[in-house]
Amino acid sequence: MKTIALLFSTVLLATGVTPFAVLAQAEAVILTIDGAIEGGVLRDFTRSELEAIGSSQIVTATPWHDGSPVFEGVPMDMLLAHVGAQGTEADVLALNNYRTTIPLSDFSAYPVLLALKQDGEFMSVRNKGPLFIIYPFDDFEALRTDLYHARSAWQVRSITIK
Repeated sequence: MKTIALLFSTVLLATGVTPFAVLAQAEAVILTIDGAIEGGVLRDFTRSELEAIGSSQIVTATPWHDGSPVFEGVPMDMLLAHVGAQGTEADVLALNNYRTTIPLSDFSAYPVLLALKQDGEFMSVRNKGPLFIIYPFDDFEALRTDLYHARSAWQVRSITIK
């Protein structure tokens, strides 16, 4: 093991890249999905990995924002297909320990997003980020209820498929 570490360090130094530079370039995991998914092994995602799955936009008023912000992110149906979700519910946990359960059928009935951006800017934790489940409230009157507002979790950290 020491030989491998020494070889790795030698290669990095020979190329002008220090181990500290490699660590600084590593992107943080912002979402974990586990439970009834393909392979049964949890999946961690960075922001770049989520963006690579696909992107869409929703322009909608919410109870938490002024006006109608533009939200951009991964369509939930695409994300669930990507991990091979096999359950009927998504148990969503936020950074502040808020928890909500969303039927997976919501994601095929409505173009729900796991938003990473609001009005073109990545969302910070202070601004309900880094991930926010957004329903297209303006497009479907049936979504303008406390039930769907409660499913719109912000500061999402993990999703467990059941």
